[in-house]
Amino acid sequence: MTDDPRPSWTFLTNHGHVLLAVAADPDARVEEIAARIGITPRAVLAILRDLEEANYVTRSRRGRRTHYEVQPHRPFRHPSTAHREVDDLLAIFTR
Repeated sequence: MTDDPRPSWTFLTNHGHVLLAVAADPDARVEEIAARIGITPRAVLAILRDLEEANYVTRSRRGRRTHYEVQPHRPFRHPSTAHREVDDLLAIFTR
């Protein structure tokens, strides 16, 4: 047993955390997202690529910056929650 009262697991995956970070700040740099979540910039890039390939996030250039936009009406991927949309998650965490 450890002295750390925090559990070793979380309710949201890193994919969920990146999605929420992009929703909160669509113009955030990869390094800023990584620092906020506590993962590497390389991991953030891989997750953003996953989310973009699955059409949960779109990417565009604004000058020298990359702008990400969450697609709120995409369904959750797991069969038990596929009747819910990303917007339902955003509503909880972006109030």
